[in-house]
Amino acid sequence: MPFQRAYANPITHKSGQPIHRVARKPPDVFAIALILASVILTAPAQAGEPPPNLAKLVAQRETETETERNEYTYRQSVTIDELDDHGAARGQYREARDVIFSPHHDRSETPLGNPTNTLKNLSLTDEDFADIRNIQPLVLTVDRLWNYDTKFRGEETMEDVDCWVLQVRPRQILQGQRFFDGMIWVDKKDYNIVRMEGQAVPQIRTMKTENLFPRFTTIRKPVDGKHWFPVYTYADDTLHFRTGGQRIRLRIAYSTYKRFGAESTLIVKEP
Repeated sequence: MPFQRAYANPITHKSGQPIHRVARKPPDVFAIALILASVILTAPAQAGEPPPNLAKLVAQRETETETERNEYTYRQSVTIDELDDHGAARGQYREARDVIFSPHHDRSETPLGNPTNTLKNLSLTDEDFADIRNIQPLVLTVDRLWNYDTKFRGEETMEDVDCWVLQVRPRQILQGQRFFDGMIWVDKKDYNIVRMEGQAVPQIRTMKTENLFPRFTTIRKPVDGKHWFPVYTYADDTLHFRTGGQRIRLRIAYSTYKRFGAESTLIVKEP
């Protein structure tokens, strides 16, 4: 988004007779071993290690998820607020589109009316719209995984789901392409992505222009009882232009998922 702006000595009794100490029997080594073994057996098990090919398992699951998601129509609603120094919106961009995939999985979009745009200091670019389409709802499929380096960063319960945490970073920045740089939370059972936090990269700076992008969070939910689809993306960040900072708030809702030929529609509400 460009800116348009850390033995002591023996004890003696009163009678004068020394008090004799009774030497203690050395500890029973076998008994100690039994106690230690009991403690070890009753102690809680340590957290399990993730599979060595965790990233590949995630990518395989993501490929399945993308194939399934391509069988659904859904609505993508975007709101971008430009905030003043007091946190009040002084400009806004809003649009909504119905996303449809053809039998050949070609994506098409139907705008729902004309977008409204009262942004004053920001202007939206092709990269912003590409991020809204491909990065904020990123699906880390097998054919995209080779673009990224991944590192295991531990485990955490997220959205009431036991998850592995992976750091995902682009191997290299290729001109004209957009990538995700951040963290993903993956459910331990089926390797679905539950949550993403990060940023679309690269930030684009030239001598004359600056095209900067906010940090964001995307939340997924199980839509068909098996696969987890994006349902909500949000960002509240300050973009630091040479001329000063500009705080923005981004909200993307992915709703009314409906499988082709199905009579029912799943309406996902914003959290």
